[in-house]
Amino acid sequence: MQRTFALNDEAALVICDYGKAERPKIPFPYYAEVMTGFEYSTAAHMIYAGMVREGIECIANIRARYDGEKRNPWDEAECGHHYARAMAAWSGFLALSGFRYHGPTGAVTAMPRVPHENFRCFWASGTGWGTFALSPAGLELKILHGSLACRSCEFPGSGAASSATLDGNAVPHRVEPSRNRAVFRFPDTVRLAEGQVLRLSLKA
Repeated sequence: MQRTFALNDEAALVICDYGKAERPKIPFPYYAEVMTGFEYSTAAHMIYAGMVREGIECIANIRARYDGEKRNPWDEAECGHHYARAMAAWSGFLALSGFRYHGPTGAVTAMPRVPHENFRCFWASGTGWGTFALSPAGLELKILHGSLACRSCEFPGSGAASSATLDGNAVPHRVEPSRNRAVFRFPDTVRLAEGQVLRLSLKA
């Protein structure tokens, strides 16, 4: 044991568990340690794999250890203070929100992995940030800062009729239906500027 990042009855994921096998006389370094960077990335992987409850539990355990009383919530130490690997916490946010942006193709995906009927969340890309909202009516994408070049939008929903507007103005599009989701494709890149709102809807 080199360092202690979890104590007593605190819940955590250790780097390695030898299970029923015999532990080597000289195990590899860090095998019995707890590091939040690895925990966050594992939690995100769980969420992407459909183990949402387990992934959230893992993240909740981290936050319980760094709750501001036991430890500094802004300093998840590993090999020193303010260790960069703890920034993997962002991966859990991305996994739960289901928001992805692929810059080269201008593809927006909004597929939350938490139960929802009306869902609203923050998003960020390399060129801007804003919010997106999902409801039975469809998707609303707001640009609060910067810009976003969009060629397609994928989100949960189905319907025979569709509409797409940018600040109330109709946007040419076609819809590719899929299982419990729809993909709006635009013949020309839709360039969303700061303050603009893209609304996509589907109707039966």
